Amino acid sequence: MARNLNMTQGSPMKLLVSFALPLMFGNMFQQLYTVVDTAIVGQGVGMDALAALGTVDWLNWLFLGIAQGYTQGFSVRISQKFGQGDRAGMLHIAGQSAFLCVLLAVIGTAVGLGLLPVFLLLLRVPPQLHGMAQLYVSILLIGFPAVVFFNYCSCVLRAIGDSRTPLIAMAIASVTNIVLDAVAVFVLDWGIAGAACATVISQCLSGLICALRIFRTPQLRFSRQDMKPDRNTCRDLLAIGSPVAAKNVVIALGGMTVQTIVNGFSLSFIAGFTATNKLYGLLEIAATSYGYAVTTFVGQNYGAMQPHRIKKGMRDGVILSLVTAGIIAAIMLLFGRPITMLFISAEDPLQAARAGDIAYWYLCAMSVSLPVLYLLYVYQAGLQGMGNTVTTMVSGIIEFCLRVSLSIVIGITGFQYGIFGAEVSAWWGAAIFLMIGYHRSYRKLLQK
Repeated sequence: MARNLNMTQGSPMKLLVSFALPLMFGNMFQQLYTVVDTAIVGQGVGMDALAALGTVDWLNWLFLGIAQGYTQGFSVRISQKFGQGDRAGMLHIAGQSAFLCVLLAVIGTAVGLGLLPVFLLLLRVPPQLHGMAQLYVSILLIGFPAVVFFNYCSCVLRAIGDSRTPLIAMAIASVTNIVLDAVAVFVLDWGIAGAACATVISQCLSGLICALRIFRTPQLRFSRQDMKPDRNTCRDLLAIGSPVAAKNVVIALGGMTVQTIVNGFSLSFIAGFTATNKLYGLLEIAATSYGYAVTTFVGQNYGAMQPHRIKKGMRDGVILSLVTAGIIAAIMLLFGRPITMLFISAEDPLQAARAGDIAYWYLCAMSVSLPVLYLLYVYQAGLQGMGNTVTTMVSGIIEFCLRVSLSIVIGITGFQYGIFGAEVSAWWGAAIFLMIGYHRSYRKLLQK
């Protein structure tokens, strides 16, 4: 298990950086193919197709958030067992997690496809975009098991300190997706359906690469007996995973509410809003990477009962996050305008210029508050590592309330640009709550 990283010993700063860097590059590859996918659709299919992607962006995130929420929750228990040195317990939890993920994949696909017409109706997808949006989401929902599969395998590996394999998987999948995207759109002329198929195939490939690493690591090879449903273990895993998934669902519902209001604006506003939302993933690449690193660090040291190391790791995580956020924000403020224009077709110069203005103003609003988003991820990760996923769920509710209430006011007043403030205000509210929650949980840990 040469790729594993024991975080209960050594410099927290070095451990966090060495763990987060591969994840950062992996996330970069993942966001690269998301960005290229959007650019190919926007340039190769047209602004209508780009807007269609935007109308259902948060719906896609809803199902991704469910998969990530449960698998992240399950991985907390795996990392804690790893920190305790309990290999048998770790394999049992990995097997039970696999069983629950199979159920999640089947139920999620069935519910998603069954309720898709309702989702599109609630999102107020414009009639001229309805067909493309429905086709795109249907294909992604059929591929939902691949999303669950990759997230499960990568979370198991990250829980024991292997962040390198997910990097390799995402790099290969990203290149594959970009090539398939270009062929499907520019050569085969499959349009938006081709882009969706390329994404699903790439997700399958990334999951298989991570699964192969698990299979080739004897210490991770659980038996069929480990997958046999154990009521108590499943209940515990659902208890820790459900709040994380619920938090993601609540955030996604808030985003869908915002998107519903945006869908009532002009086509150029929808396209510009979509362009920046696709860059959102690039802005938070380091944040999610630091988050995974902190969760694993805190989880392993929580299992090893070393609270002093948890405090040091959190301090170093905050420093890394603030410095990184400041650098990324400066780059986006300086070069954001030409970057956003990569997504927007120039077939109608006036409409393209309008969409570009909207995209850049939205990007500026997010960049200024980026340090707050990074703090949100670090403190959320610290709480999850200690097994406190209820507080993170409440933070999602706070995000939802702020995002939705401000969006409704904006929808009533018609002040379109105010929608940008709804997003960053949600970050501020959730981040403050998580900081308070973390310090309370840490004080309780010291009293044990």
